[in-house]
Amino acid sequence: MKIAIRPGKARGEVRAPSSKSSAHRLLIASGLAEGESRIRGIDLSDDVLATMGALGAFGAEIRKEGDAYAIRGVDPRNAKPRTIDCRESATTLRIFLPLALLAGGTTLFTGSERLFARPLSVYETIAKEKGFRLRRVPGGLEADGSLPAGEYRFPGDISSQFTTGLLFALPHLAGESRIGLLEPVKSRPYIDLTLAELLRHGVRVERTAENRFRIPGRQRFSPLDAGAEGDWTNAAVLEGLNLLGGDVRVTGLSGSSLQGDRVFREHFDRLLRGEPEIDLSDCPDLGPVLMALAAVHGGAVFRGTERLRFKESDRVEAMRSELARFGIKTETGEDRVRIPAAKLRKPDSPLSGHGDHRVVMALSLLLTLTGGEIDGAEAVTKSFPDFFERLSSLGIGIERG
Repeated sequence: MKIAIRPGKARGEVRAPSSKSSAHRLLIASGLAEGESRIRGIDLSDDVLATMGALGAFGAEIRKEGDAYAIRGVDPRNAKPRTIDCRESATTLRIFLPLALLAGGTTLFTGSERLFARPLSVYETIAKEKGFRLRRVPGGLEADGSLPAGEYRFPGDISSQFTTGLLFALPHLAGESRIGLLEPVKSRPYIDLTLAELLRHGVRVERTAENRFRIPGRQRFSPLDAGAEGDWTNAAVLEGLNLLGGDVRVTGLSGSSLQGDRVFREHFDRLLRGEPEIDLSDCPDLGPVLMALAAVHGGAVFRGTERLRFKESDRVEAMRSELARFGIKTETGEDRVRIPAAKLRKPDSPLSGHGDHRVVMALSLLLTLTGGEIDGAEAVTKSFPDFFERLSSLGIGIERG
């Protein structure tokens, strides 16, 4: 899909979409609970649909009731999903893989080609240590065997989703388990989100040290009546319009949220004060929008960027190549990106979204200044399906090609 954006200043009030991170955890915990949960405020992005489909493959029942979803959970130890389509959702894959191993047997995980290019090394190493099998197959990954209770130690700098997956699975086992993360640990806020959601569903995890967790066995998840939080990551794109001359008020955000991307406002302030140095280690999803805004506000140096290369696209290369179309010569290095101060110019041909929702939204911000087109704009459905409708509601001219 091609989107044309006309130059303009955004003005008005807009609700933040539901947090993908919150929705994943809330839906999964409810799908593992005995009894029925009621979940409100879920926006059906592609990734959330992948998680709902995975719960269905386990045997959980999900039905729409007004503005909420009723979920009747299932004990994963008694479920034997044969195929789980993860679409392009790494969160779905990495959380459901250890859950599928609770009942034993073989489960095929399918999804996009890019999904299986993203790191799975933590689980592959654990499989060799613990005796279950992971096998790459055409179009996906097969998991076979059983997940045992015990000690789990692995690097904490690849993805917090491996920790989250084990935290959801290990409480179901008969014995006690322990997780020890090896330094450096990145994306800690996402682990905190998981721990908070487990606690809300009655599951105890003891933090014995900063990077160590004790997980008692034989625990049961309790049902819940709750709503998903607003998404601070996508709110950063909407509030980013204010750094481009707009006047936008974003509603639906919780001031007490544990989402790590709440930090975007601090980073915005730093961009406005000059050429800052920003560490993206705990907020990699903010990378594209911060890079786009840095191109307008005097440049910036970003560190902790290596993980951006293993997202829905190589975000470092994607932003480098597209910013060049605006006349910005980005410097990239090992775990480092520098965007210099430069004057933005209008691209002379359509930009590429690189199949990445966050790249598309970041580039859209710049096009509100210069005007222009983006090919592959449909990538926003991964996390923010009605992004362009909300942009239009703020007075930005949008045309679909």
